[in-house]
Amino acid sequence: MKLDKLSDLKTIDIYGVKIAQTSISKLISHLEIKLLANDIKGFITVTGVHGVIESQKNKNVAKAHNNSYLSIPDGTPLVWYSKSKGSESIKRCFGPEMMYEFFKKTSKSNFRHFFYGGNEGVAEKLKSNFENKFNANIVGTYCPPFRPLNKKEDEELRNLIKQKTPDIIWVGLSTPKQELFMNEWINQLDCKLMFGVGAAFDYHTGSIIVAPKLIQKMGLEWFFRLILEPKRLYKRYFEMVPKFIILVLKEFVLKIK
Repeated sequence: MKLDKLSDLKTIDIYGVKIAQTSISKLISHLEIKLLANDIKGFITVTGVHGVIESQKNKNVAKAHNNSYLSIPDGTPLVWYSKSKGSESIKRCFGPEMMYEFFKKTSKSNFRHFFYGGNEGVAEKLKSNFENKFNANIVGTYCPPFRPLNKKEDEELRNLIKQKTPDIIWVGLSTPKQELFMNEWINQLDCKLMFGVGAAFDYHTGSIIVAPKLIQKMGLEWFFRLILEPKRLYKRYFEMVPKFIILVLKEFVLKIK
């Protein structure tokens, strides 16, 4: 496999978060080469407006994003913003789609996968689904509690990963939990890559309905999800959407002065 020039992995700073100017297919090709060559140790964040706003609020979240191997654009607004800055190489890297395509396109490489996150039983169901669909080599799962791990659980996780030795740990927690978790644990666990994919576990086990492509292209997936889960999501979206719009407007006003 020939390694092309990785100009597509350049980044654009979006309010403190460096977003990789890439696409799903180019990123998968890059990661497959790096993993097969045993030439990677790091974590990838799949970032949208939510991650950018959380980074504005919390220095630790910003640090996690910028300690990552890459932060890739989960949300359409980040793609639009990057294109407004002249990017020609960026495409949306939607977490669930990124995960699905990675398993599909690297099935012959026989990478060892581990699923961390999800509600009780979700990671196991996902394991079964992906083993059947892709003949994937999924070596284990772990369902963490909805709180920081205690000392016993810390040790349990370390021992489990040491025993299973996955190449990739897929992390299915919400933002900013998964970014903070990966930043803390990447150098403590025996793996090559950690990949934070948010709600992908739920998407691929049928717990969440995927928005139609047209809705995604319009940048209104957040509104689609809000309609489906108003009680859980209204606080998040009524905070982050206006804040991001205000950041963009402030930048625009400063430019025309």
